[in-house]
Amino acid sequence: MSTPQTPMPQAAPPAWEAAAGSPYPGYTSPIPVVRTHLGHALASEWTKIKSVRSTMWTLGVFVLLVLGIGLLTGLVIANSSSDLSGDENPLSLGFFGLLLGSICLITLGVLTTASEYGTGMIRTTMTACPSRGRVLAAKALVFFLVAFTITLVSTAVVAFLQMALLEGSGARQPTGAEWFKGTVGVSLYMALLGLLSLLVGSVLRHSAGGITIMIGVVLAPLVIALFMFTQSLEKVRQALFEYSIPNQLSVFYSNSLSRSGPSGWDPLWIILGATVVAAAGALALLQKRDV
Repeated sequence: MSTPQTPMPQAAPPAWEAAAGSPYPGYTSPIPVVRTHLGHALASEWTKIKSVRSTMWTLGVFVLLVLGIGLLTGLVIANSSSDLSGDENPLSLGFFGLLLGSICLITLGVLTTASEYGTGMIRTTMTACPSRGRVLAAKALVFFLVAFTITLVSTAVVAFLQMALLEGSGARQPTGAEWFKGTVGVSLYMALLGLLSLLVGSVLRHSAGGITIMIGVVLAPLVIALFMFTQSLEKVRQALFEYSIPNQLSVFYSNSLSRSGPSGWDPLWIILGATVVAAAGALALLQKRDV
């Protein structure tokens, strides 16, 4: 006589099995799904820019150039027998350091985008954030804020130190408007120049090429104009002088290299327009090309 078989208990369903009605009936990830947004891209780009050595070196050299050349110029003027002209803006002594320091911001701007293509890191970036426009916007915003902050602090410090050195030398005190243009205004211009370099790096995807082109944009018009001696090229020569970046930079100190051309806040609108055009081109190419 056979004994009745006891039914085996049913095994509990695995913990990973999805509930009935789930769009993915085979598997449910234990990792919560979070919709990414611009804040995540900003955090990522901030981590990148503060982690690479190029940021420390380029910004470190920039600060040394602005402070070192600015203070050296102030010391020479303070110890010389000739005083500054009564109409001359004493803050203009910071122009020479900023002009050389612009090369550092140009270099960092190009490297912020182009170096990722050289190392292949851009593939990881685009995989983590498929929205290419968001990636470019995050890079641009982080770089602009860093460049503006560093430039503003450097120009403000060197301006106060120069005024302390020139005290009693006959130099006049700058007005409030001159202080604003010589610190905030010129910092906005320099940050936009660096941002333009970042966009050029995104278009070219080549660090050396982008840096070379941007240094040429800064220096070539002024150098070419210096060697135009013929009368027939006088108008071209004048235009190169007026719209060269060194001359536009000097406008913020009310010390233009020419009697005509950009004045007031015109240089800021010029560089802003060029940056907007470059941003549109960089975004269009980024959406179209493979990474």
